[in-house]
Parts: sequence; C-alpha cells; structure tokens
Amino acid sequence: MTDAQETAAASSLRTTGGAPPDDGGSTASVSGAPTPQPTPLLEPREGIPPVIADEASLAEAIAAFAAGTGPVAVDAERASGYRYGQRAYLVQLRREGAGSALIDPVACPDLSGLGEALSDVEWVLHAATQDLPCLREIGLVPTRLFDTELAGRLAGFPRVGLGAMVEGVLGFVLEKGHSAVDWSTRPLPEPWLRYAALDVELLVDLRDALEKELDRQGKLEWAHQEFDAIASAPPPEPRKDPWRRTSGMHKVRRRRQLGVVRELWQTRDRIAQRRDVSPGKVLSDAAIVEAALALPANVHALTALNGYGHRMGRRQLEQWQAAVDRAKALGESQLPQPGQPVAGPPPPRAWADKDPAAAARLSAARAAVSALAEQLNMPQENLIAPDSVRRVCWEPPQPLDAETVGAVLSGLGARPWQVEQVTPVLVKALSA
Repeated sequence: MTDAQETAAASSLRTTGGAPPDDGGSTASVSGAPTPQPTPLLEPREGIPPVIADEASLAEAIAAFAAGTGPVAVDAERASGYRYGQRAYLVQLRREGAGSALIDPVACPDLSGLGEALSDVEWVLHAATQDLPCLREIGLVPTRLFDTELAGRLAGFPRVGLGAMVEGVLGFVLEKGHSAVDWSTRPLPEPWLRYAALDVELLVDLRDALEKELDRQGKLEWAHQEFDAIASAPPPEPRKDPWRRTSGMHKVRRRRQLGVVRELWQTRDRIAQRRDVSPGKVLSDAAIVEAALALPANVHALTALNGYGHRMGRRQLEQWQAAVDRAKALGESQLPQPGQPVAGPPPPRAWADKDPAAAARLSAARAAVSALAEQLNMPQENLIAPDSVRRVCWEPPQPLDAETVGAVLSGLGARPWQVEQVTPVLVKALSA
C-alpha cells in the first residue's frame, strides 16, 4: 500500500467544510467550540490596481514582476457568451514584491515580454486548461505551473471551485457576482476590477496550503507530474466537424437534415466571426435544428418555425433560407454521413452486442478503478482517463501482464504515477 493509500484509509478528506481534516482526522476544535465563520474578502490588500493599457505602464509592470519573488498568480477573464472566440479581455497577476496587476490585452495585445520575464517562475492558476489557450494567444506561456483546482481534485476536496477552495482552505469568502459578465466592456466598472483583483489575491496562499496537504497525503509527486503534463501539452488540434456539436443533434437523423445543420452552422459562424459576437446571439442551436427537421420550402415557412419569429428582419430570414436551400440542392455524395468516424473502440453501450467478453472486462475494470479511486479519495477521471480504460478492455495486450498493460497506458498518455497505481488493478480485473 502506498503512502497515499494509507493516508486515505486513515482519514477521510470529505469534511462538511470542504477542507481536509486536521492531523487528528477531525474538524471539531478541542474545546468543542463551533468552527469560525469565514471572513468576507472585500478589498485587495493594496487597493484596486490601475488597469495597464499602454506600453510604458506595461514595461513598468514587467520590471516589477521580474524583480518579484516566489510563484506568480495568474488569471484571465474572457467574454464567453458575448464575443466570438475565447480571447482574454483582462489578465490579472500577483507576485510577492510586485503586488497585483490588471492588464488590458486589447490595448496591450503582445504580452510576450512579460511571459519571457516570468519564464522561469512557477505560475499558479485555477483550472489552468481553461485559461492557457487565451493566455497563449497573447504570449503568456508557462514552463512550470501549479493548478489549484487540479490539486484540490487530487487531494479529495468535494468542491473545487475557486470560491469553495479559498473558503474551505483559507477561511475567506470571495465575491461571486461578476464571473459571467461581458469582460469586453470598456471601461471596465470598478466593482468588476475589484472582483478580478481579488481572484489572484490569495491564489499563492491557496497553492502553499494545497502543496502541504498533497505532501501530507503522499500525492505531491503525482500532482507535479500532472502539472508538468499540462505545461508541456501542445495546443489542441482544431475540432473536426465542429457543427456536429450543435445542441439537439440527436434529433437529426437524415443526411439531408444533417446538411442543413452544417450549412446553417457554418453561415452562423461566419456572421458571428465578422461581427465578433457569440454565435448563439446570431442564431440559437435550437433554431438550427428546428429548420433542419422542417426543411422549410421558403421564407414564409421558415418564419413559422421557433427561433425565426417576427423579431427577425427580412434580410436575416432570407440569409437563413438561402443556407437551407444550398443544403437542399446538394448531391447525395456531398451530404455528410450520419455520425463521425470513431477512432478506437465503439461506444460502451454497444459492447454487449458486439463483444460480450469485452463488455464483461469493461464492467470489471470500471468497478476496480472506481474502488481504487474511492480508496485514494479522488475522482476516477483524475486517476485514469476513462478512454484509456476502454481501449485496454476492448483489445487487451498479450501477454496480459503488468508490463504490457503499463506500456499501453503510457502510450495513451497516462503519467507514471497513474500507471503505477492503475496497472495492478486492471491486470487483476482483466485476468478474472
């Protein structure tokens, strides 16, 4: 049994306050007094920093952060649901000796100088994979990072949102009111800037506390492997046929209807990109599916469908009907095929019919992985990617032993700690 298994067996992390127990395994105080109420965090320590929106101010900030010490807390605000794409509209940083900074990446779109100044520094982010793509676009690419959300998952916290983590671990309450606002607004209102500055105010403190907890559980090296994998991962490939992710696609069965979805989606995307607005503000997914199912013959028929009502102008209606007509005019060979080519095993729901033995292997493996995840007190998906388990179960390596299973898991991207933990239980489950 590993250190982490012994720790998890000795005491549960899932406490009512969402924080790990003390060394004695209990969250109650010695005197029996109630746990102190969390303290609202209302103002940044040095006040709200001015927004950096010119090269001179940016140069000063770069010098200050380069001269700082310790890790740097980094966050970014996007305008999801308001603007096209996922670009950053505000970047927040905090480092010991430099204080906090709020940078406008619209006014200062190239932050590669700041990225270079912090290239050897550990970056602390919460849910790093959400922010790294938009940070990469403006020249901010970490070589080392600490993800406080992922650390919380590995440590067994039941709630890993930033607010819940700061409250449960550090005893402070963060304001929650401005996470979904339109961050492309200029000038940004002061309450929003306060909220943004507070998001990085305690991030390094949270990192330090989580590092101690992970070390106590024997999971710190596991976390470092996870963080290194995130930092070294290449940018994701563009999604193939993104129109197939239209909400409600399960209703669309015929190829002609699929062609209408594709044409409407692509038309909407071009318009949204040109206008720099969220595609959903141009035309809803529900309206796309509605037109695909109905195949309207003309603008009058289109107007009768949900999503194309009286508020839509004639010109807009004509552009959507033109998209429908283009799809209706396609030859059979030009129409999309139902479903997508699937690399790897089929969906698990089809296994019982296609290969009952593989279905039995998958059931046994899932149960074994679930039990191990519970023992280690972490989500199953953080212990091992579900797709990796499916692939091993569909085509088990031969001979079936720890060496071959471990090699397959490594080839699928599992980190060494995952291979060490999961391989024995998979071999046992598949052998049975």
